[in-house]
Amino acid sequence: MFETELQFFIENQEDLLKHYRGSVLVIREREVFGAFPSAIEAYLAAREQLPAGTYMIQPCQPGPAAYTVSISPTAPG
Repeated sequence: MFETELQFFIENQEDLLKHYRGSVLVIREREVFGAFPSAIEAYLAAREQLPAGTYMIQPCQPGPAAYTVSISPTAPG
């Protein structure tokens, strides 16, 4: 799910940063649908205009940390 959108973001991250750094992007297929100041604003705008499940909401930040999640177990306390 969202492989096309994620690949688009990774491939174009440097160019997207030049235009949208610090914004939250709504990406649909291989294009930016819109840039918003917060994730909730991005979601609300996308929800009104696009079918559910057809877009990705992505913070426009530099580096792999923008699109990578690390989960590590914690030791019992």
